[in-house]
Amino acid sequence: MRTTLMVSLLAVSLGLTATCLLIIRVSVQQEIRKDLDSDLEHSLGTFRNIARQRNRMLAREAALLADLPSLKALMTAPDLHTIQDGSEEFWNISGSDFFALSSIGGKLLTHWNRGPALSDGLIAPGLRACMDNAEDSCMIAFGQSLYEISIQPLYFGPPASGSQLGYVVLGYAIDHQVALEVSEAAAADVAFVVDGEIVATTVSTPRLPDLRLRGRAIDATNPVPTRIQLGGESYMATASTLPAAGQARVQLLVLKSYDRASEYLHRVNRWVLALGLSALLIGLLLAAAISRTVTRPLEALVAGTRALGRGDFEYRVSTEGAIEVRELGLAFDRMRGELKRTQDELIESDRLATIGRMASSVSHDLRHHLSAIYANAEFMSLTHTGSEERTELLLEVREGVQGMTDLIESLLLFSQTGEILHLHCESIASLIERTVHTASQHPECREVRILTPSLEPVDAWVDSGKFGRALYNLLLNACQAARSGVGAPTVMVTLSQDDEKIRIAISDSGSGVPPSIRDTLFQPFVSANKENGTGLGLTLAQHLAQEHGGEVKLEETSPGRTVFSILLYKHALLLLARSFAERAVHVDAEERVGAAGSIGNKSRQE
Repeated sequence: MRTTLMVSLLAVSLGLTATCLLIIRVSVQQEIRKDLDSDLEHSLGTFRNIARQRNRMLAREAALLADLPSLKALMTAPDLHTIQDGSEEFWNISGSDFFALSSIGGKLLTHWNRGPALSDGLIAPGLRACMDNAEDSCMIAFGQSLYEISIQPLYFGPPASGSQLGYVVLGYAIDHQVALEVSEAAAADVAFVVDGEIVATTVSTPRLPDLRLRGRAIDATNPVPTRIQLGGESYMATASTLPAAGQARVQLLVLKSYDRASEYLHRVNRWVLALGLSALLIGLLLAAAISRTVTRPLEALVAGTRALGRGDFEYRVSTEGAIEVRELGLAFDRMRGELKRTQDELIESDRLATIGRMASSVSHDLRHHLSAIYANAEFMSLTHTGSEERTELLLEVREGVQGMTDLIESLLLFSQTGEILHLHCESIASLIERTVHTASQHPECREVRILTPSLEPVDAWVDSGKFGRALYNLLLNACQAARSGVGAPTVMVTLSQDDEKIRIAISDSGSGVPPSIRDTLFQPFVSANKENGTGLGLTLAQHLAQEHGGEVKLEETSPGRTVFSILLYKHALLLLARSFAERAVHVDAEERVGAAGSIGNKSRQE
């Protein structure tokens, strides 16, 4: 008995020690990730503050240069070489990293910059990309050189009545000094990356090859930090895309040493191991003393039987005493363990099945978007694809990425309430046609004929994203049901309205809704006659319709014809629109008050 108790105590102590180590490790890793997220926010905030301060300085310097009569006189020179030769003096006066002059039409006349020489072919497209908002600051990449520039117009005479001569452009380089300022504020290493190439970083030179190699795998759309190795040291890295003009992709990488942050974890592990061994030794001594004084084994066995009758599987039964009692206690304990294991397996099996159905349903939609992204990316890689086609393909890729994001977020909608709707006056017929087109690309809908005969021209204030998602869920369910029918799979969508409501009816030629689930049809995870699916489609559709003051109804079901309808009540839509308008006016008023306060503070400081 003493040996059994000691072995059990040893197993428990080791298990608790291992569990503590695991919990501490997971907690520290979570804290490191939280710190990294905070570092990224600090880095972005620091960079934005630096950019704002320097942009204001650039704007003032550009405005002062634009007012110089000598510069205006230079811009009126008919000879381009004269402008180019005379511009160097103004560049030196400005003290900026980049200086350029351009014509009214945006043609580059001359430029100067510090660092590697830049060609007109690199600069001219970037300046044209920034000309849309000529008086605002603009981040632009000229090849592998990253600048923040400010563009100011040059006028002959007063700006209000004079004639424009061209533009003066000033900029500062986003270089190692900027990276150092951001790094010091975030207490982490940072790197500015343009199209996968590092242009400025605080990472040491020996580790730059590893950063160039592994930094491309860091996804700016993924909020979870990525673990990478740089020069034998482990780092947690994350990225954020910076707004930049032109086609270049600019990212800010933030890297925090995981090894240095884990030193505290190693110290705690050693303390936990020492405490665990001490507890084990003390426990063994106590077990040796207690094992000789334990009595009343039969009473303990009866108490265990009563506990099992109450459904308490955690009550420990003593296995001490005579050999017959010990055997009976062990048999009882094994029986109780088997019952608990069977119960746990049933619960776990049901949970895993539910998760599997949910994952399978979501994967269909994700694969649809990924297929579109993959196909468009293939077309973009073709050499004969024109620039306009590339732009259209890029827009479709972005739509696919946005679609995946919306899909993942929609899984939480049925458990969220009070979300603010972004209302717009939408053509319901047009929204239906777009949703039908999107649904027709789904693998479950490709063989289904979707008809939209004579949709009435109906306008309503709705959140097109959420309401389109409700329509999409109903269409997808209808197509899946139609495929299980006897005849040709067909789905029909009709739109009508009266004085009280707008009605969108979606009918399918499937076998109908089984009677067993009609009463629980709109509850989550209720589905039938589907190989895949979590049963969230109708739940989400009902939730989103109710957010618009409407509802989803099963109006008719029979073999060959099932009709679901979305009903939008006009009175509820009117109240939503008024509430949205009042909220927008309130937000606009707050922004105006904030702007007026900022102007007043600036005036007092001046």
